[in-house]
Amino acid sequence: MFSSHDHTPVKRPDGGPPDRPDRPARPALRGRRTAAALAALGILVVTVAAGAPASAAVPTVASAAVSTADEPAPPPPIAAPAGEHALEQSDVDAWLDGLLPAALESAGIAGAVVSVVDEGEIVTTRGYGHADTGTTGGEAVPVDAESTLFRPGSVSKLFTATAVMQLVESGDLDLDTDVAEYLDFDIPRRFDEPITLRNLLTHTAGFEEVVDGLIGFGDQAPVLRDALAEAPPEQIYEPGTVPAYSNYGNALAGYIVQRVSGVPFDEYVQRNILEPAGMTSSTFEQPLPDELSERMSKGYPSSSAAPGPFEIVGAPPAGALTASAPDMARFMLAQLGEPGTGSLLAPETLDLMHAPALDESTLGNLAAGPRMTLGFFDESRNGHWIIGHGGDTQYFHSHLQIYPDERAGIFVSLNSTGNTGYATLAVREAVLQGFADRYFPADTAGDAAEGSADDAAASGTVEATAKEHAAIAEGTYVASRGMQSTFLAALDVFSTTQVTAREDGRLLITPGPGSMSPALYEEVAPWVWREVDGQRTIAMRVADDRVEAIGWEGAFALLPTEPQRAPGLVFPMLGASVLILLVTAVAWPVGAIRRRIRKQSLPDGAGRVRPEGAGRVTRILTKIAAVCTVLALVGWTITITTVMNLQDVPEASLRQLQVLQGIGVLGLVPAVLQVVGAVRHRHGWRRITGTVLVVLALAVVGWLAFDLRLLAPSVSY
Repeated sequence: MFSSHDHTPVKRPDGGPPDRPDRPARPALRGRRTAAALAALGILVVTVAAGAPASAAVPTVASAAVSTADEPAPPPPIAAPAGEHALEQSDVDAWLDGLLPAALESAGIAGAVVSVVDEGEIVTTRGYGHADTGTTGGEAVPVDAESTLFRPGSVSKLFTATAVMQLVESGDLDLDTDVAEYLDFDIPRRFDEPITLRNLLTHTAGFEEVVDGLIGFGDQAPVLRDALAEAPPEQIYEPGTVPAYSNYGNALAGYIVQRVSGVPFDEYVQRNILEPAGMTSSTFEQPLPDELSERMSKGYPSSSAAPGPFEIVGAPPAGALTASAPDMARFMLAQLGEPGTGSLLAPETLDLMHAPALDESTLGNLAAGPRMTLGFFDESRNGHWIIGHGGDTQYFHSHLQIYPDERAGIFVSLNSTGNTGYATLAVREAVLQGFADRYFPADTAGDAAEGSADDAAASGTVEATAKEHAAIAEGTYVASRGMQSTFLAALDVFSTTQVTAREDGRLLITPGPGSMSPALYEEVAPWVWREVDGQRTIAMRVADDRVEAIGWEGAFALLPTEPQRAPGLVFPMLGASVLILLVTAVAWPVGAIRRRIRKQSLPDGAGRVRPEGAGRVTRILTKIAAVCTVLALVGWTITITTVMNLQDVPEASLRQLQVLQGIGVLGLVPAVLQVVGAVRHRHGWRRITGTVLVVLALAVVGWLAFDLRLLAPSVSY
């Protein structure tokens, strides 16, 4: 599943972005440029990375929202009234009723639910729109706030984290023991440092993302162990050092719960979380049991489209929950430790779960920004401590936030992706930020006084370093959440973030972290930056005057692009190479036709003598290599787009593409021999130049094929 925090869709970062279970986000994956000389095929090649979109869950990863150069700019944020109001049912209902119906209609979202809690009570549950629009026949069915079921996506991870903390509380698990002690299969390791449950719950185990099997359909329940053991992702970061959101890591924590408790994960959660909390309309079972299936809302690409089938999450602990709005309210109350709400965890365990779980000993200066708790994101706003989690499937998009100090919480879930990849993001932000601004606004006077004191203490340091630090930070970055050991590494070239230093020492980040639009940041402490006219904060870890990582929202980071993958280098080279190979491939049949026509127009026996032996063979082999390379690039474009929309690609198809790509690489040999022959026989500068260009084009594409893992032995993804 995709996490709605990540709109970069492993990045479909948020169509399903995208938590994506938590979009690659999807990510969101963005194809920003087209090679200038590439014409139609060039546009297709660039689309390889744009793959629209992940929402993946990537966000958009096929359910994640993806923004491309051809898309219109995102709409302005949905307005929500701000100011202090009484957090009581009449006011909340009036606010939601004034906000959501119009927002859903504008965004193309069929239906939604919201639940709000405060001081140990459920304040309200509200339903809007339709659970079944009737587009496939029958009467339309409105959302029933009390009984309609939704899929919260990666919000499910909070239940997995709660289960882990129950076993930590009982002494059956230890947060800092290597997880190998609890597993019955090996996981890939690149580093000697242990992988712990603390790492799994904070997304710092170092795993790359997995897309294959993330979300499927049918009536077959997935086997958790098989999903985790058969094709585990590579470990690409040292544990504890690089936040990189991982569905696999959270699902692995769920499997440890299953192993240690001795009961299947879904049964453990049912007995120890759902039933004690009074969540009688919720389950992790897939498909749904009969008594719940009739209450399930349908999921839609948009309100005008036909519904999709019930989604089967391949790694259930990461996103398989189905629940009603009242049940999610009960879970919020239990997480707040309210009396009579199930007592899922002791107060001291809740405090441990809600506190930042890592410090500068492993994160370095990334710890100066928002940090993950043991399961929750720090989503504080207006000076109030808020922790939460978002989630996306291909069709459902949700978010939960609790205010531990104020004993309040809010949950929102939408049953459609909407008419643009970022539609649900705008609606959810309107609800969540509107709730905070309306009921928990900033203490303007207190904040101003505190801010003045802080500014007075830090202004000298920041002003002196801002321009220098901004210059060091300038560059091109890629998301830490990605697939670096598989053919999906190609997406890094097409989904970069540009950090630009301004003359005044501020940074323009395009797109902004957690945003679809550029964002301006100013340094507020050494290597800590805050969004201008916003509340997002990022922190940088720097070594030897080089930014190692930019952390944001606790579980995500931006890492400097490897020089050989910089778009400014790759796009022109790839564009020119594809154009050369395309011309070579097209020239082959065209030339043959011209020669035949010319031969027919000449007297018998007239005409040039054909090239002999090896020279003719090298020409044919070189042209075969050019054709195979072009076909391979087209195939990879289609394949990566298909994968990022969470559709399976058979291994045989991937191997066939590798064969084509391999023929292109091997074609360098006859291509070089052709150059040698052309020089030796003095074929003229035009012929020699053409053969040299073909060699260079094959070499460039071959180099990219190896660097971007298109020819990697493993085709798992």
